[in-house]
Amino acid sequence: MQVNDTRKVASDIQSWIGSTDPHSSSAGADYTQVGDKYYNVSLTFSVQSTMYPQIYTYLRDYNVQGSTGGKLLGFNETVQDVSNDYVDTQSRIKNYKGEQSRLLELLSHAQAVGDIVTIDQKLSEVEGNIETSEAHLNLLASQVTFYTVILNLQPIIPATPAPTPQAAPGWSVGQALAQAFAASLGFGQAVLTFLIWLLAFSIYVVPVVIIAWLVRKYRLHIARVVAPLFATSKTTIPPQHN
Repeated sequence: MQVNDTRKVASDIQSWIGSTDPHSSSAGADYTQVGDKYYNVSLTFSVQSTMYPQIYTYLRDYNVQGSTGGKLLGFNETVQDVSNDYVDTQSRIKNYKGEQSRLLELLSHAQAVGDIVTIDQKLSEVEGNIETSEAHLNLLASQVTFYTVILNLQPIIPATPAPTPQAAPGWSVGQALAQAFAASLGFGQAVLTFLIWLLAFSIYVVPVVIIAWLVRKYRLHIARVVAPLFATSKTTIPPQHN
C-alpha cells in the first residue's frame, strides 16, 4: 500500500490485528528511511486461520476508508496445499514407531555384545527419524492453524517544486557607487600589500642598490682620472715618416 504516513499506518494496523486476533504474533518488521521523515515499512504477521478472512478483508479495503490518503498498489494471496504432506508425515511417524517397538523387543532379548551394539545404533537412527518427522508435522500443523500475512507500506513523497528563476537586477546609481568603492578599496589594498612586501624585502634590496651605486661612482671616478692621461699620451707621440 502507498500511504502518506507509513509509520502511523503501520502502528494502526498492528493495533487492529492485535485486538482482532489476540493469538496473532509479529514475525518481523523492517523500517527503511527513503527521505526526510519518509520510511518504507514491511510487517509480517502470523494470524489464526479462523481470523484470516476478516483480516484479509480489512487489509484489502484499508485505503477505501479514505483516511489514509493512499492507494492499494497490489494484493497477492498464495495458497499452499499441505494435506498430502501432512498425511504422508503421519504415516511415516507410525511406521517409525512400529519399527522402534520391534527394535526394543529385539534389544530386550539380545545377548551378544555385537547384536546389542547394532540394534542400539539402528534404534538411535529410528528415534532420530521420529523426532524429525514430528517436528515437520508440527510445522505443517502450524501452517494449517496460522497464516502468514506480509504487509508492505510505501510513503507518498511530494514532488519538489522547481526553483523560480530570479530576474537580473537593474542598474542603479547606488549599486554603481558601491561597486566603484569596492573596486577602489581592492586597488588600495593591492597597493598597500605591494608596499608592505617591498618594505619587508628592502633589507635585501637596499644593500644591493648601494653597492651598485658605489661601483658606478667608482667607475666614473676612474674614467675622469684616466681620460686626461690618455689624451696627453696621444699628443706626445712623434709623427712617423715613410
